[in-house]
Amino acid sequence: MSYRTIVVHVDRAPNAAARLELAAQLATREGAHLIGAAMTGMPRYMLAGSPYEGSGVLIADHLRHANERATVALEKFEEIASRIGVPHEQRRHNVDEYAGLCLQARYADLLVLGQADPDDREEGGLLLDLPEQVLLHGGRPVLLVPRSGSFPPPSRHALVAWNGSVEAARAVSAALPLLQQAGQVTLAVLGAGQGDHGEEPGADIALYLARHDIKVSVLVQPRPADAGKAILALAGELEADLLVMGAYGHSRWREMVLGGATRSILAQATLPVLLMH
Repeated sequence: MSYRTIVVHVDRAPNAAARLELAAQLATREGAHLIGAAMTGMPRYMLAGSPYEGSGVLIADHLRHANERATVALEKFEEIASRIGVPHEQRRHNVDEYAGLCLQARYADLLVLGQADPDDREEGGLLLDLPEQVLLHGGRPVLLVPRSGSFPPPSRHALVAWNGSVEAARAVSAALPLLQQAGQVTLAVLGAGQGDHGEEPGADIALYLARHDIKVSVLVQPRPADAGKAILALAGELEADLLVMGAYGHSRWREMVLGGATRSILAQATLPVLLMH
């Protein structure tokens, strides 16, 4: 199993170059076709005309400016992809990032997105909830690249956060190409003792991974008070270069109100994270 089509979000955010580098190197390693997708950010209803817009001049000016930003971003993508030598293509969509990336997700094995920086107020910065929306509505795994630092394709030590949920199972399956490349895989079982884990917590999913020729060790831990914080702390202790986890095992509304591991990881991760809803 390997990824054959990888889509990377192309924009002018400060972390865009590191994201493009990682996506291009990963596509090369996987023998995948890389698609750089840039959006103008113009909602469809504006392009179709609006009863609240009197002349069309403002829309035309906005669209021209948005296309200029997309052109600059795609030129950077072309430079990096050509230098690395990965088979690639550019795609420009006159829609917002939410709709454009969810559409592209339907025809890809993996989406590579950047982590938004809440302190970035410059034009071209990432939308804070973009990874969240693509996770919920794209239907494909997302590889989140942190807002700062540079990252080669993960190959050293992968941490899998396992809680027996459907979302975690989907994330593990989606991450198989990455886990097969890892020199070491640690399966952290969170909240051991529940029925979802079977008679021996972690044994069943570890066997599943072993049948895919993945060497895995199991680390059983009690349910933490703050799962997101505990997962990131463990990743730091292990010096992991990849985290794999399910996204939004609880309802999105509950996570918004009470907090949750997914929201913590999206905001605070300092290593690449593969997430799947």
